[in-house]
Formats: sequence, C-alpha cells, structure tokens
Amino acid sequence: MHVLLLGGTTEARRLAELLAAGPSPGLRVTNSLAGRVSAPRTPLGEMRVGGFGGAEGLAAWLREHAVDLLVDATHPFADTITRNAAHAAATVRVPLLVLRRPGWRRVEGDVWHDAASLTEAAALLPALAARRVFLTTGRLGLAAFAGLTDPWFLVRSVDAPEEPCPPRAQVLLDRGPFTLDGERELLRRHRIDVLVTKDSGGAATAPKLTAAREAGLPVVVVRRPPAPRGVPVVGGPEEAARWIGAARAKRVP
Repeated sequence: MHVLLLGGTTEARRLAELLAAGPSPGLRVTNSLAGRVSAPRTPLGEMRVGGFGGAEGLAAWLREHAVDLLVDATHPFADTITRNAAHAAATVRVPLLVLRRPGWRRVEGDVWHDAASLTEAAALLPALAARRVFLTTGRLGLAAFAGLTDPWFLVRSVDAPEEPCPPRAQVLLDRGPFTLDGERELLRRHRIDVLVTKDSGGAATAPKLTAAREAGLPVVVVRRPPAPRGVPVVGGPEEAARWIGAARAKRVP
C-alpha cells in the first residue's frame, strides 16, 4: 500500500514516525512538503518537495505513483492544498483523510475578537485602538495590514515575510515551540496592546494566548477554513495511524 502524506506540520512528522515504527510490511509512505519554508523539519520516510501543479497535477501524480491512500496533514490554514487534495482524491477515487489538530478554545479571562479573514482582522484594529500589535499570522498575507499606518507591528514568522508589509514594523524570525515566560517577556518588552493570530491550534504557539490573557490584552483570532464536506477528519496522528491501519486491513486477504 502506498500512502501519500501531505505534510509540513508537527502532526505529519509524528504520523510518519508512527507509520515507520509500526509492524507494517509492504507499507510505503511518501512525505510531500510544499517547500515554502527554507529549512523544514524533515520527516521519516521517502520525501518530495514542491507543488503538484494544482488539483489536476496532484491527481496525475496519484495515478502515476499508484497511491492507495491520501492523507492531508498540512497546516489548518493551507486551504488551497486541502481543496486540491479533495478534488484530486475524488477524481482518482483514492480515499482521503484530513488530519487537523483541534483549534484553540476560549477560556475565562480571554478577550477574543473573531475574524473570518486577515482582511477582517486588520479592519478590527482601529476599533480596538491598537497602537502596538503583535502579529503572528505567518509570513504570507501581510498585505492585509499594509494600509494601517498608525499602529506599530511586531511581525513574527519562521522565514522573512513577503511584501507588502505594514510600514511601521519590526520582523522577528523565530520558530516555536515558545515558552510562557518568553511570551510574557515579549509582550512586556515591546509594550504590546493587541495580539493578532490565526486559530492554528496546538501547544507550540499557545503560550502567547495565556500571556495575553494574563495581561488583559485583546486578541484578534482568525477562524480556520472548514474541512471539505464528506471527508473524514481526525485530530491527532494516532487516530490517523489507526485509520490507515484499518484501511490497509481491508485490502489484505
């Protein structure tokens, strides 16, 4: 059985480890990374880097390489990849599983403002009287904030962000996991009064939410796009490994 794992996340690497460690003779796993990060953390198993050329290109790759199962374990906001995966899987009639870490949950003391997009998040900042913004939405999509000339932005991302950026911005290149003490100090040192983030979920970047809650800061949270209709979704690598094991058991005489 050949599994194509669309990865680049902590969950994808963990799933690759589970599949490599399990008693699975005859199981071939190909990990696919988009190649958008300059120094990705590479998973176990075979690997390919780069895009497929849209849904049609992915469908052609699935056929050419005789893929039996497709697992989309990309970032929760990699909506284009997820839609392409759903279309390609339906075209080739290959079972698709979406692996998505659960989103963050609001708790008592949080001052959250929901946004449907980065553009909507940027539109909320003037109403919040934002003067010093901690922007943790990644290196893409900063054009949504480029028209805001009054606030100062601390932009944190793994790689250098793409232009256009907000005119008053400082870039901080860093990769999680982050500590609570470190996030507290970051908010204090830069006198942050608003945090903007995507609902990526997971523990690696969650300490900023706790630090913001402790400081009483408003947090603009961009909602994640929904998973494709009719596609099974699991929240963790262990569940995904069990799904693959069950699918494989149906094929083994």
